[in-house]
Amino acid sequence: MSSRQALRYFIWLVPFTAAAICIAFLIESLNARGPNVTISFVSAEGLEPGKTKLRYRNLDIGSVKAIRLSNDHARVLVDAQLTGTAKPFAVQDTRFWVVRPRIGSSGISGLETVLSGAYIGVDLGRSRERCSQFAGLETPPTVTSERNGRRYVLHGSSLGSVDIGSPVYYRHMQVGQVTGFSLDRDGNGVTIDVFVDAPYDRYVDVKSRWWHASGVDLRIDSAGLKLNTQSLATVLLGGIAFQQPPPDQSVGEAAPDGAGFSLADDEANAMQKPDGPPAQVIMKFEQSLRGLSVGAAVDFHGIELGYVTAIDVAYDPKRGDFTMPVTMNLFPDRLGRSYRESVGHGDPQEGKALLRKLVARGLRGQLRTGNLLTNRRYVALDMFPGARPVSVDMSRTPLVLPTVPNTLEELQVQIGDIATRLDQVPFAEIGSNLNKTLGSAAHLFDQLDTQLVPQARDTLQSAQQTFSAAQATLQQDSPLQSDLHLALTQLTRTLQTLNQLADYLEQHPESLLSGKARDKRH
Repeated sequence: MSSRQALRYFIWLVPFTAAAICIAFLIESLNARGPNVTISFVSAEGLEPGKTKLRYRNLDIGSVKAIRLSNDHARVLVDAQLTGTAKPFAVQDTRFWVVRPRIGSSGISGLETVLSGAYIGVDLGRSRERCSQFAGLETPPTVTSERNGRRYVLHGSSLGSVDIGSPVYYRHMQVGQVTGFSLDRDGNGVTIDVFVDAPYDRYVDVKSRWWHASGVDLRIDSAGLKLNTQSLATVLLGGIAFQQPPPDQSVGEAAPDGAGFSLADDEANAMQKPDGPPAQVIMKFEQSLRGLSVGAAVDFHGIELGYVTAIDVAYDPKRGDFTMPVTMNLFPDRLGRSYRESVGHGDPQEGKALLRKLVARGLRGQLRTGNLLTNRRYVALDMFPGARPVSVDMSRTPLVLPTVPNTLEELQVQIGDIATRLDQVPFAEIGSNLNKTLGSAAHLFDQLDTQLVPQARDTLQSAQQTFSAAQATLQQDSPLQSDLHLALTQLTRTLQTLNQLADYLEQHPESLLSGKARDKRH
């Protein structure tokens, strides 16, 4: 090969080598760039193309390339370029959010962006499905993927004071946080997502009871006033608590990640024993229901058998007056195993037969005052053997149980009846006749005083004095009722003295013939 040919090959080798180097750099650049992703947000506040970074654990893993509006102009689309090492982040459950200064229930966050500017935070997902379109979060997630623990789902009737970031307590110690909530599809309740940190998640077992620990739990019922709260933080921010039910409250089998639980309104309801389906009944009262409220207890010999669900007023056209029907839920299973065996473990016919027998023996409902300080009332189920017999329509739904009046109210009726009877007594006429009788008796005393011997006269004078005292008592201006007892006492003494006089005359009848004897000293 000549030198000219060698030079020609060398000249062609240089551009090929340069092209190979360029291709190598291009491949390396493509590998370093990583995938493109599009993230949608409600607002582009704080975001700038070419400046805003994507960060994971404070490490840059990409940058914003462009910002544009969606086709419906409802959201902002952010086109971002991930680095080559961030390829695993382009999966379906990866989460993105804008980090900027925020003040929330969990505190103040994002202060570092005051000087450096906002950036997009990233939380690595665990899915293996590739994805390039994401919906960004409007608030930072409370729990990120690197945090160890378990997630649980709670179902309750209302959200209460709970918010994202609200604390979760176990035995008054914070062990987790609320991560999200949503309204149920049927609109009858809410679903709350919570996260319990490791190692405290091992205390969540399949029998754990959950309840709202939000704010101040102040209860005023027939048992009095009760105040309960977890901590000062729950008073301001709300919270949720869980614990094992009594009696032993020992931790059992751990609940799996994602397990669901019911969320009670308070600790008292959460710790109640599990009951069977409630039986709805109605009791009709004729007296005032002041002091009785929805939620009041239905008590059977000290056992809370149920609670009041509704209070109403109804007009009875046949009687022409009003009755107050009270609707309540009763839990017959709380009466124990013997009762369940007696009704055939839920057999409707045996249950109705037993209830008919109990009503025949005097089972009635009665309003009672549980606390004199608060004047709170409750409904008591008790046996009244002397109650008036009634019949119960077992085919009616809900069932209507008979009632009896309260003892105090019954006593008030009796006192009123006595007062009415006393008002009908003609005291004025009786007093007038009594005065005439007493006047005749006084005249008789004057006649006997001139006819009896000295021995009998002393006894007569004693009787006359007692009689005069009784007569004076009856003739006072004070009400007859206040002095009636004293007058009767004096009259009783008068009768005793007259009995003594009668005994003396029986022994000395000659004293009526001899007349009044002269004093021996004359």
